[in-house]
Amino acid sequence: MRRELEPQVMDSPEQAAAYDAMDHQQVNEAFVQRLEQLGAHGRMLDLGTGPGDIPLRVCERIADARVFAVDLSESMLEIARRKLLAGPFGGRVTFQRMDVKDLSFEADSFDTVFSNTILHHLPEPKPMLAEAWRVLKPGVALLVRDLYRPENESQLEQLVAACTSEATAEQRAMFRASLKAAFTPQELLDLVDALGMTGVQVVIDTDRHVSIQKYADA
Repeated sequence: MRRELEPQVMDSPEQAAAYDAMDHQQVNEAFVQRLEQLGAHGRMLDLGTGPGDIPLRVCERIADARVFAVDLSESMLEIARRKLLAGPFGGRVTFQRMDVKDLSFEADSFDTVFSNTILHHLPEPKPMLAEAWRVLKPGVALLVRDLYRPENESQLEQLVAACTSEATAEQRAMFRASLKAAFTPQELLDLVDALGMTGVQVVIDTDRHVSIQKYADA
């Protein structure tokens, strides 16, 4: 299936609210569990945080976590900040508007870098992955997870039906567009090789998720 781009930023309040209303609990919990398995700790960077659920889950599960979470969508960040104000982690999470392709952080400045479902929003993911690799300290954990593109329309529609049975029509359309915009595992493996990301694996996690990951000290 040919890749079809979708908007890079969900920046309207309506789009951000519709995305936040979708049930991400199971996949977000699985994401945080993988971070723990990889040895994530310390000063962390979340690229494309969206409505900010994962940084809060990270702080619940990883005692020394301090998370800088960035996104280009101010509407998403407004939702994330409201969640932060309502919880106990105000001193451990910072939400900031920033382009994941042009980070203002110094090289080798984070103990963990992670990102969930942002790659498919990017016409070209190489700059974002290069920036993630640049700011990551040597020998620490990396996790970049996203959807992967089905091989054909039949597989795509099966996934949409299975994963969005209780979603609204708008949410189903968003999920379908995201699958079409995603990369294949082989395309991601080629990117990792091209960037010289040593010790990094490309792992298929579920019927729709793939991870670029690195264990701490790998």
